[in-house]
Amino acid sequence: MTYEARFIDIAGRRVGYGSPVYVIAEISGNHNGSFDRAVKILEECAAAGVDAVKLQTYTADTLTIDSDSDIFKVGDNNTWAGRTLYDLYEEAHTPWDWQPKLKQRADELGVHLFSSPFDFSAVDFLDEMNVPAFKVASFECIDTPLVGYMASKGKPILMSTGMATMEQIDRAVRAAQENGTGTGNLLLFKCVSSYPAPPESMNLKTIAHLADTYDLPVGLSDHTLGTHIPVAAVALGAVAIEKHVTLDRGEGGPDAEFSLEPAELKRMVNEIRDVEKAMGKVTYGPTEWEKPNKVFQRSLIATADIPAGSLFTDKNLRSIRPGNGLSPHLISDIMGRSAAQTIKRGTPLSWELVGG
Repeated sequence: MTYEARFIDIAGRRVGYGSPVYVIAEISGNHNGSFDRAVKILEECAAAGVDAVKLQTYTADTLTIDSDSDIFKVGDNNTWAGRTLYDLYEEAHTPWDWQPKLKQRADELGVHLFSSPFDFSAVDFLDEMNVPAFKVASFECIDTPLVGYMASKGKPILMSTGMATMEQIDRAVRAAQENGTGTGNLLLFKCVSSYPAPPESMNLKTIAHLADTYDLPVGLSDHTLGTHIPVAAVALGAVAIEKHVTLDRGEGGPDAEFSLEPAELKRMVNEIRDVEKAMGKVTYGPTEWEKPNKVFQRSLIATADIPAGSLFTDKNLRSIRPGNGLSPHLISDIMGRSAAQTIKRGTPLSWELVGG
């Protein structure tokens, strides 16, 4: 596959190299248990210019068991330190009966809505919802039976690779490609599964390596604070960006600490669009925006009146601004030659004015 052919199609939207970056807003548990808040986040994301909004489809019982054993508790140095997995997921899950309603609202707003399923029943539920794609969460990347079951539905798959080794990514990619997704329907995400993720953890150079290793489009699922890291990732070749979003970090919530507020999301989208324009193509020489500044370039210009037949010398010809004459690098070829006609002071030199 050529570099330009690394793309997937999500409901008619080409996502990949040469196309606009696909921006995904992750609601996750930031609805704080309120359907109206979930709708408001969705609407704010659409207003900010995102391409898609993502949910997570699970219940506490589909992800874990209700146990306060130490192995079921989140460790220290973590946003959710000390909480049991069951308690955390009970708070953060998005009720399944909300999700078709949220998709309907997303359709009305003209943005895609899909989700990360965390078990087979969630895959079936989302398939019946007719989501345009599945997202494989980082921690589920190693669950190849789940990945394979998603692939069997024939939808595009966007797969985060946080924490996964190359061997584990290999298995996940094969599970997707061998069970129905196919090479042209799979996108990988570089991701660091730390919440929040410090800049030094990101290793953005991995984006290009992932793309070249698997010959697939690659994006960034980002948990850093702020917007500068995902914008930098776009400059390094990321074709999709996923970022958690909340209405107001001050109101709290499971993911609020590392989520963007609507104004920040809008700024990130605008910055990404600017970077897309700036990427451009390989080109040299003056652009159309630089041409008016030719006045600031140097060129060979007569600095005194030069009668026809007179020799060019450093007394009557210099390299000065503006840049309307012959290039300064030609001065040694012209010195000592004669003027082909009378040249007035301030005239840019051209070959028609140079004699033998």
